[in-house]
Amino acid sequence: MLSGFRVKRADLDASLAVPQSALYFPPRPLKDEMNSPIQFTNSQTSPTEKKRLTLEAVSSHLLATGAKPIHVRRFFRAWLGKGEWPQLDDERYPKAMRAIVPSLRRELEAVLELRSRHSGSDPESERLLLTLADGQTVESVLLPRKGVCVSTQMGCAVGCVFCMTGQGGLIRQLTDLEIAAEVALARKLRPETKKVVFMGMGEPSHNLEAVMRVVDLLGTYGEFGHKDLVVSTVGDRRLFAALDKSAVKPALAVSLHTVDDEKRKKLLPHGTRMSVDELIEAADKWAKKTGYPAQIQWTLIEGINDSTAEIECLADKLQDRYMMVNFIPVNAVDGSPFKRPEREHAASLVRCLRSRGVIATLRDSAAQDVDGGCGQLRARELK
Repeated sequence: MLSGFRVKRADLDASLAVPQSALYFPPRPLKDEMNSPIQFTNSQTSPTEKKRLTLEAVSSHLLATGAKPIHVRRFFRAWLGKGEWPQLDDERYPKAMRAIVPSLRRELEAVLELRSRHSGSDPESERLLLTLADGQTVESVLLPRKGVCVSTQMGCAVGCVFCMTGQGGLIRQLTDLEIAAEVALARKLRPETKKVVFMGMGEPSHNLEAVMRVVDLLGTYGEFGHKDLVVSTVGDRRLFAALDKSAVKPALAVSLHTVDDEKRKKLLPHGTRMSVDELIEAADKWAKKTGYPAQIQWTLIEGINDSTAEIECLADKLQDRYMMVNFIPVNAVDGSPFKRPEREHAASLVRCLRSRGVIATLRDSAAQDVDGGCGQLRARELK
């Protein structure tokens, strides 16, 4: 129950003011020629080697030309679709910076490319399969109501038994620049994009520093309201510690799926760092601190976590909590033993929570009807 709080549509969609302080990354001088594509030094290796281009490397490259923080800010705003690119004759920028902008833009465009687009029955939802510079692929999703869902890892180490992404384990982390590039592409395809949810492939708290740098970038440069940046987690104390230190205060989504700790360990074999009660307490504290509700994500699986008794227990735990529940029927995956409950039964669970004063919704993952959820597009490409 949201005791003492009222959750309105406007509360969920409205934006907070973007901080005015300039965000930039500490300078790290590069030794390459200003007019050439970035050549990586010892701490920054090429995309074909272990390390990849990062937000810090781009910022350092700009600062090495004599650019000021405000110039770096304008550059990133242009990349994120909220400003004009510096032109060769624009004397507001240092001449050396103007000279490298064309090649640097090409470097950014090469971070990822759109491999294929997959529309579902909802015209506002579209699955994107993206190819990274090293040839690996990830998924993003254009969402209804001007949103985009981005991936934060290549694969995932949590190993959720009902998720295709987790079946192959963690391949590698995405860099902060690769994650931000997903947003830049979304803005290119849909300039009106105003919301980012970190709920694609991967567990954000397992790539924490990169994710928080992207949150900072988007909330400072990208004209995204704080509550329009939604970070998902299976539960990690390090994430909550990082949130407390962040200047940008994103909304939170918790992948809960059950109120039974032992069952949760089986459903999320490598993701249960916090108990259910501890996770709910931490999420509720953050929600009340920021002023917007935490979302409980619950993948409904027939015979596993869809009993009325368990949902009643969930309602008990959410009394006086500033939280809401999203039920999402499990994705249909070939060979998987997990099935969706009947639609009417799922709807009855929503009614159960609402009768107890808990806001609840029932929805499908975006473009689920094209078998695009939970890494399924990528899995088909690998066959």
